[in-house]
Amino acid sequence: MLLKEQGKQIGVVAKESGVPIKTIRYYEELGLLKASDRTEGGFRLFNSNVFARLSFIKRAQSLGLSLLEIKEFLDVHDQGDLPCDHIKAKLNDKVTAIEYQIEQLQVLKLELEGLLSGWKSVSEIPENTICPIIYPT
Repeated sequence: MLLKEQGKQIGVVAKESGVPIKTIRYYEELGLLKASDRTEGGFRLFNSNVFARLSFIKRAQSLGLSLLEIKEFLDVHDQGDLPCDHIKAKLNDKVTAIEYQIEQLQVLKLELEGLLSGWKSVSEIPENTICPIIYPT
């Protein structure tokens, strides 16, 4: 006879994972986590795979992936497939977006340096102007 795994209540999961209860509930609401059962008192019970899922969610978030993207990957996993190809494509998209952001930041840096290099004190207060130095020329 197989013994059924005893689920862990949300408070225990929160304590052992370091993820707040409120966050775990939110993840469940979004479909990232699923309670395996409920106690007679109605408390959520999670099986041991909740820790692997929480760890995956946190790591994926640290790589800049949204919860919606993470849910898509977990859905692929829950259907019995590895989501690695999907994740690779999404990470490639992130790299491209970061490269674009770096270019935009370099342009902004040059603009700021140009403003600062030509900075002059303004002695008179022009009408309807907050700071004439940063107005477009």
